[in-house]
Amino acid sequence: MEHITLLLAIVIVTALVFDFTNGFHDTANAMATTISTGALKPKTAVAMSAVLNLVGAFLSVEVAKTISSGIVTESGITPEVIFAALVGAILWNLLTWLIGLPSSSSHALMGGLVGATVASVGIGGVNGGTVVTKVLIPAIAAPLVAGVAAYLAARLTYRIGRNTDEKATAKGYRAGQIASAGLVSLAHGTNDAQKTMGIITLALIAGGVLSPGSNPPVWVIMAAGLAIALGTYLGGWRIIRTMGKGLTDLRPQQGFAAQTSAASVILASSNLGFSLSTTHSCSGAVMGAGLGRKGGVVRWSTATRMFVAWGLTLPAAALVAAGSEFVTKQGDWGVAAVAVFLVGACAAIWLISRRQVIDHTNVNDVDADPLDIATPVQDLKTTIPAPATGSEPARAAAL
Repeated sequence: MEHITLLLAIVIVTALVFDFTNGFHDTANAMATTISTGALKPKTAVAMSAVLNLVGAFLSVEVAKTISSGIVTESGITPEVIFAALVGAILWNLLTWLIGLPSSSSHALMGGLVGATVASVGIGGVNGGTVVTKVLIPAIAAPLVAGVAAYLAARLTYRIGRNTDEKATAKGYRAGQIASAGLVSLAHGTNDAQKTMGIITLALIAGGVLSPGSNPPVWVIMAAGLAIALGTYLGGWRIIRTMGKGLTDLRPQQGFAAQTSAASVILASSNLGFSLSTTHSCSGAVMGAGLGRKGGVVRWSTATRMFVAWGLTLPAAALVAAGSEFVTKQGDWGVAAVAVFLVGACAAIWLISRRQVIDHTNVNDVDADPLDIATPVQDLKTTIPAPATGSEPARAAAL
């Protein structure tokens, strides 16, 4: 610790800020369906998720190794590069949180790291093979695998309970939802908290504090676990609303199927060292479970917005990080300028979010989305045409 410079300390703090945003950005992955079906009260759900995220952070370091020594080459990587990468990732996380879209914090971090590295040392600093096999392929496969698994699981649960009273069986599935939500939270801690551990470890290696190939120190694991747990507890209510109510209407049976399928995919990928997006996995599982019930639908208008955000995550974070790296290379004043820009942008996004607050008291209100995210009530209105004749009050009543 005595060798940590001021710049390195700034990078570590910024990494923990990213970890914090990751926590509240991805709370929806574990708890959106549990909250939307009423299995748990909102504040209880996020508290439970926070504790399990902290526990999960201590279970493995395989993903951290992928980040710290797999995505980019350690030679030529400086603390300034990592700082710039984190700026791109944090701003993308906050922007997508503001508009209530579940996007991948993992891919924002990967995009920022790649963009800053290319701006610093060129394309040769990126391990393209690792990016393809451990980032891009899982990004495509995870939502598909989780979606198919959740679809089949939902179909199976309804087939098993076809001769029973649905309201009675729903109580049992609510208990199953709580257990499966806990499993997703644990899986999230094993996967996403490790990404920040990997980034901090990479910064310590770049700063000469650790030798190349080192595992994350215990204090790094603890700090990353606490940061993601705190962010999780505060709750990303905007994204929870979209995941819980905007994509599809889930019943307890479907929520259980979605969360169990997503947790299985995430835990398997963590053991293999894949830098998997928990957001992609959980979103795919929610959509699959939504289609698994007879008569169930997916609101493709919301899903399309989400897919667009997924496609933009890597390049958008990379571009911001590359621009930040260009400025930081100018010297100490460049680092200070980027830091001021980051703080100012974060403050501006937070102030905009205060225009219409979404929190645990209104997260399940589906008719007041602040930024035109599709909701069940909105979709219903667009599918019922107004009468051709009649008074204005009559037409309003029809809508």
